[in-house]
Amino acid sequence: MGSGSWSTNVYDAAARYRAGSGTGAFAYSDRVTGSSPRSSWAAHPSLDPKGLTLRESRDSAEHPTSLAIAVLFDVTGSMRKVPQVLQTKLPELFGLLLRKGYTEHPQVMFGAVGDATCDRVPLQIGQFESDNRMDDDLGNILLEGGGGGQMTESYELALYTMARHTALDCHEKRGRRGYLFLIGDEMPYGKVKAREVRDVLGEHIPQDIPITDILTELQRTYHVHYILPAGSSYVGNPEVLGLWRKLLGQNVIELDDLDAVCETIALTVGLGEEAIDLAAGLADLADVGSAAGQSVGKALAGLDRKRRTTGARGAALAVSDAPLTDGAAGPATTTRL
Repeated sequence: MGSGSWSTNVYDAAARYRAGSGTGAFAYSDRVTGSSPRSSWAAHPSLDPKGLTLRESRDSAEHPTSLAIAVLFDVTGSMRKVPQVLQTKLPELFGLLLRKGYTEHPQVMFGAVGDATCDRVPLQIGQFESDNRMDDDLGNILLEGGGGGQMTESYELALYTMARHTALDCHEKRGRRGYLFLIGDEMPYGKVKAREVRDVLGEHIPQDIPITDILTELQRTYHVHYILPAGSSYVGNPEVLGLWRKLLGQNVIELDDLDAVCETIALTVGLGEEAIDLAAGLADLADVGSAAGQSVGKALAGLDRKRRTTGARGAALAVSDAPLTDGAAGPATTTRL
């Protein structure tokens, strides 16, 4: 996947059509949750991970140096607001990535995470796209709003899927990692469970996999970031932040304004690709009329500081990519196995 090019005009035309027809941006979710019993809810066929082989970010004549950017977000509880913000801010994301030259050929995937212990649709995975089909993927996401009522969701199942079921030309051909952003407000479970891999992906693995092991595998191909935005249920929670920081170090980003999430993603990529430093990125935000500068500057200060300290390409984002050793994902009170 990944052909075509992003067009703000096409995006605006689609938004006008939805407004004129009275259709929401998340029409599939509106239809399913508004007219069907919960027992029948299912992922849209384009996002259903059952039987998934690979989601691919590939080069082409049109995009000879593709860069994979995956954005997976929690759709349980208060986090259901995240895809709505992402959908309305897509032009800002692409405007920064492309017009400001952070990367020439971004290919963006969207996906959603729930809780495999109790949700009908615990995982949804889109395609890597270079054009407005990524808006279609967002619109097909089911906003289940479930979760199990504890401080854990199935992020580790999403990490497994990204590690074992994606292929990136940026890594395979050029030795450059893609970017994975997890947006949530809870902790992962301590291991990828074989039974959930079977039930959700239709795949058999011989045994459970500790989250530290799957994260090590994933970080061979992705810079992995966790964003905890304002307005979520566990914003600022020391247990949640403590566990993610053990896993990802400074790649944990606290964001005090959910509306700044697209700008945060764009500038994180710009920093990692050495296209900008933080001061230049904040100037770009001002130039495009974004009011997110203060929030983004605060959220990314640590990444920028480390980048300036190391001076190595991508090091600001890679320095914390080494996860904990096995069994160090925190005590039983913070991870449910």
